[in-house]
Order: sequence, then C-alpha cells, then structure tokens
Amino acid sequence: MDPVVVLVLSLSCLLLLSLWRQRSERGKLPPGPTPLPIIGNFLQIDAKNISQSLTNFSKVYGPVFTLYLGRKPTVVLHGYEAVKEALIDHGEEFAGRGNIPIFEKINKGLGIAFSNGSRWKETRRFTLMTLRNLGMGKRTIEDRVQEEAQCLVEELRKTNGEPCDPTFILSYAPCNVICSIIFQNRFDYKDQDFLNLMKRMEENGRILSSSWLQENHNQQSEFTLENLAATVSNLFTAGTETTSTTLRYALLLLLKHPHVTAKVQEEVNHVVGRHRSPCMQDRNHMPYTDAMIHEVQRFIDLVPTNLLHAMTCDTKFRNYLIPKGTRVITSLSSVLHDSKEFPNPEVFDPGHFLDKNGNFKKSDYFMPFSAGKRICVGEGLARMELFLFLTTILQTFNLKSLHHTKDINITPVANGLTSVPPPYKICFIPV
Repeated sequence: MDPVVVLVLSLSCLLLLSLWRQRSERGKLPPGPTPLPIIGNFLQIDAKNISQSLTNFSKVYGPVFTLYLGRKPTVVLHGYEAVKEALIDHGEEFAGRGNIPIFEKINKGLGIAFSNGSRWKETRRFTLMTLRNLGMGKRTIEDRVQEEAQCLVEELRKTNGEPCDPTFILSYAPCNVICSIIFQNRFDYKDQDFLNLMKRMEENGRILSSSWLQENHNQQSEFTLENLAATVSNLFTAGTETTSTTLRYALLLLLKHPHVTAKVQEEVNHVVGRHRSPCMQDRNHMPYTDAMIHEVQRFIDLVPTNLLHAMTCDTKFRNYLIPKGTRVITSLSSVLHDSKEFPNPEVFDPGHFLDKNGNFKKSDYFMPFSAGKRICVGEGLARMELFLFLTTILQTFNLKSLHHTKDINITPVANGLTSVPPPYKICFIPV
C-alpha cells in the first residue's frame, strides 16, 4: 500500500478516535462549544481577553460549561452562584489544584499554591500556624507594615516631586514585609542582597529562597527542605507581586479620578491627621477609604480566571458528573463584575461598597482572594498592607499626573494569569 495512503488512513483513524473519546467524555460533562481534534477550543478563545470569551460562552451554554484546552476538558464556572456553590458549598470536592505545565515544571507539585492532596493540606496547615506564630494577624505585624510604610514614603520623597515610574519602589515595601516575617529582618532599599532578590523576582516571577528549618528525615513527611523552600517561594511571589501590582493600579486609578483622591485625603486628614501614622483601627472610621480600596480590587480584577482548580473526586454538580482530576476554571471576573451586585461594573466607583448613609457595605461578591478551601492564606496581610501603604502615601503626598485625566489610560495589559496596569509616570508632591 502507498505510504501516503497509510499515513492518511492512520491520521484519519487518530482523528476519529479523538472525536469519539471527546464525545464519550462530553456526554457526562456540562455542555460547551464543539472542540476540534487535538487543539480543542483554543481557536474560539480570545487570548487577549479570556474573561470576555468566557462571558460570551456563558450566554450560550449557561453558568456551567465545558471547554477543551487541548485534548483535556476543563469545566468553567461563571457567575457568583456557580462559583460560590462550588468553592464554598462543595469546597472539599473542588479543592484540588489543576495542573499548569509551566508551574508544574517550576514547583514540581511542591509548596502551598500548586500542591494537592495530603501534601497541600499539611503544608497549608503548617504555613498558617507558622505565620500566626511569627505574628500574622497580631499587632507585631501591623507594626512592621507601619514601619515599612514610613520607609516607603521616605523613598518616595527622594523623587523630589519629579516624574517617576513607581513599579520598583512599590514592590520594595510588600517584599520587605515578607522578609521581616520570614527572616525576622527587613532590608534597606539599597541593600545589594535585597536588590538581587528583587531582580530575581522581576526576571523569573519567582524567588529562589533558602529554607529556614532542619529537615525531618522521615521520608514520608511533607516537611522536606525542598517543599519548605517551594512554600517560602510561593509566599514571596504571592506576597509581593499581587500587592505591589494592586498598589500600582490603585495610584493610577487615583490619578484618573482626582475627586476620589480628594475625598480619601479629606477622610485621612480628619481621622488620622498629619502627626501620627495610620493604623488598622482607623479603618473602622474611614468608610470611604475602605470602600475605595475594595473598589480598586474589584475593578482591576487582578486574577480574572483564578488559579486552576481540579476535582478531588467524582462529583455530581448541578446534574452533571464531573470526574476526579477534571480541571476547573472559576471566573472571579464574572463575580467581581456582576451588574446586579455592582451597578455599572465597568465604572470605577467606591460607591459600590457604600450604603445610602455613606457607611461601608460588605459584599459576598467580593472575591479577589478567591474563596473556600483555596482562599489566599495572605489575605489578611494583603488587606492590611493596602490600607496602611495607601493611606500613608495619601497622608504625605498629593498625586500629580503628566497627562489630563481624560488621557490617562487605565486599560490593563494582558499578562498571563494576571491583569497589570499599563506603564505610567507619577509625581509625588509633598503635602
């Protein structure tokens, strides 16, 4: 037989087998667009706006649907009800971490962010316990954040009111807070070791760190040096990049909306004044500032599709059978931009978190840190840093843009799993 004919027949058989397997799997899974052999639904997804693509699919297939990212099915949960039902009501079943090849290669299934099963449970429990012992959630951590906030404004003073790119300066402060927790010591911003550490994070998006315990030689234990080093690396990355990006985006939005900035500064001056540092107790008396920070996190939608989850067991969910190991996308964007909860969700408006009397209003839809079993372990620290850093900056400086407000671009730059603000320059003018 002609080799070409053999090749064509072989490829045809493979394609038919692929289609048959997909059809067999799809019979048990939620509905979704018909995938192509091998590449799945990749061509139907706008890589520059994945969240919008998911919204478009949800209008056709409902809040629970299936996409094929390659040959493997991925279940997508869109909207508050579906996300809440999965992550909170069925938290254990949806608590797995979906495999992402690049992270698997780097982390090797270690650490707290990308591990699974008993390793993840033991590592998370140990991490939370250790962070509490080191001061997380206690006054000692607040003292460290306040100290770092003062170091941050002193560094900003050195710009002498000249235009500057705040990217690296805003990264120093949250990174130093993590250093002070893990190493029990902060670094001067000019310290070469600290600068080398920041450089590694910039270049690799991940810090290579030495662990700080003696290894347990029990080979069955999850507390190996390698796992602890991966966990520390996860803490540095999550504790630095997400907070610094949020701070950078917050300042850009404040430049774009000077009336919001003015209201926050008025509240800071009234509650805190000019002669002491802001503290977390002040937040209870600063509803507009609290609402502004919540609105920043809602509006920027930092991690639109969350990190991939995975099913820990075969699960019946909304009359569908989702097999163990199936990857799951939980669209946080669809929750944070729900128009029923947040009128005009595409508009930056602190009023989304204020009641008619101007008091702060909580929302169950506020999920920038995810929800359920896999909620960010550093949520409390991040919220503390955002409040203390931003209030201290606005207590000390007026913000000035190089452009008219209508010309300030706040459209996020597509960058992998996160939304980051476009580059910009800002002037910090001492009050």
